[in-house]
Amino acid sequence: MPLQRRGPIEGTPAEAAVLTTVFAEQPIARTDIARRIGLSSAAVTRATQPLLDAGCLEYADAGAGDAAQDPTTSRMGRPRRPVRIAVDYTGTFGLKLTHEEVVGVLVDFGGRIRGVEQRPLAGTDVDAAIETVVEIIGALDRRARKLGFTHPADHVGLSVSGDVDHATGRVRYSPFLDWREVDLGARVSKATGKHVVVENDVKALATAEQWFGYARGLDDFALVTIGTGIGSALVVDGALIRGAHSVAGEIGHLPVGDPAVLCRCGGHGCVEAEASTETLIRRCREAAGDPDLTLAEAVERARSGDTAIEQVFVRAGHLIGLAIASLANIIGPAQVIVSGEGLTSYDFIESAIRAAFVEQTFGAAQQTQLHLQPLPLDEWARGAAAVAIEELAFPSRLAAGRRVFGGSHA
Repeated sequence: MPLQRRGPIEGTPAEAAVLTTVFAEQPIARTDIARRIGLSSAAVTRATQPLLDAGCLEYADAGAGDAAQDPTTSRMGRPRRPVRIAVDYTGTFGLKLTHEEVVGVLVDFGGRIRGVEQRPLAGTDVDAAIETVVEIIGALDRRARKLGFTHPADHVGLSVSGDVDHATGRVRYSPFLDWREVDLGARVSKATGKHVVVENDVKALATAEQWFGYARGLDDFALVTIGTGIGSALVVDGALIRGAHSVAGEIGHLPVGDPAVLCRCGGHGCVEAEASTETLIRRCREAAGDPDLTLAEAVERARSGDTAIEQVFVRAGHLIGLAIASLANIIGPAQVIVSGEGLTSYDFIESAIRAAFVEQTFGAAQQTQLHLQPLPLDEWARGAAAVAIEELAFPSRLAAGRRVFGGSHA
């Protein structure tokens, strides 16, 4: 009796392992997949064939004709035809919502951006924002139909800053949008008829980095973002850690700063309260005696020798370094990727971040590599699309009770 498939793509655990490996290391021969995941070549062949039949995998030499013509062969003369993701299998939509705009992307099954749409937000009104989201999805959907994917693009990922309940699609609290208890997933699904998943924006960005970016192939890493807020996402043993309440990794609210400083979350001494862009601008203006000073101007003054302004940045870097060290001590990642819109103003105080990190890390945790990598806003949107790809391709990763609005893969 054949095994019941859990979703439109992945079925058995072996299929999930094969698909994961191909995403991370494509193109890759099945014999190499077998070595990576510890299964026999025969088991990998059995697991790969349904994925080839479904059209989500293809041979890397697709269209080359006879397999014997493939130059990649084993010593026994058997063809070792590499397989890869069939990028035109389907597309997904990813949208990143900020308090100023919505950026949406159409991404093919291999993670490549195939279209971008951007709309401003006149305010943070929920109804207006959802209307803008629906408009962007409609525009990207029309583009997807023209691209001719073999399966319709009907999965949407939405990413929002703040406290997002991934299991229910509800935005519990987004401080920058000033939203509380918004059923974002259900409302967008009802308006578009598509499968919708909602994720915290930093966790979504980490998903894209894991599948398609700098962290591709890494089982243990952390992503830290700097800017309007200070966020982080944790990947341990290949899995994104959300925690029981979907708020795991909020290093922006570690109390390593001045306990007299009140954070917008209600806590005291949070990293975000002292190192966010808003705080930096305010403190730099105070140090310069210039109420109109911009962040870019403050950075240039600091680089030109204005020690008062430089110390504002150095303190922020020191606190961020302490927070990253705490993270490294707890989960021991191979790498910490530091990104975000604020990175352009932090690059010149990288030494302060690294010094505090070394100061506070314990033992071998000091070997954790720090990698600074600026990312544009459409990469954040691709993160939301990556979450949608993960929901589509890996339904067995879904936690018990998680909802994908517009239907389930069961």
